[in-house]
Amino acid sequence: MSGTHTRVPSVLAHELPRPIPEDELAACPVGHVFQRLGDKWSMLLVILLGGRPHRYNELHRAIEGISQRMLTRTLRALETDGLVRREVHPTVPPGVEYSLTPLGHTLLEPLSALADWAVLHEKEMNDARSGRVGG
Repeated sequence: MSGTHTRVPSVLAHELPRPIPEDELAACPVGHVFQRLGDKWSMLLVILLGGRPHRYNELHRAIEGISQRMLTRTLRALETDGLVRREVHPTVPPGVEYSLTPLGHTLLEPLSALADWAVLHEKEMNDARSGRVGG
């Protein structure tokens, strides 16, 4: 690295061991986050809840194709990971509202950066998938 180029992405700042030990890979916090957000619905729910709290049925209506079972499982997993808060309101019947926790809100900036990158490079990736090599 030259003296003028000091900005190294954090994922490249340290050399990975070769081969990468399975136990280290299993314990990697980055892998855990990607597993959580890499499923079909989690990232979408985080984004929706980033705008404002939602009731369960609002979320179900807002996401075409998600089953009630999958919505419940995904919300529970996000709650277990500390990203979503479930609040029960003492009404008849009880009202349940979901919102992002402060930890969940900290995820919005990196998700936005990833989304911006994906939009910026969508054509290049589509070209690569179809066999058209780009620069």
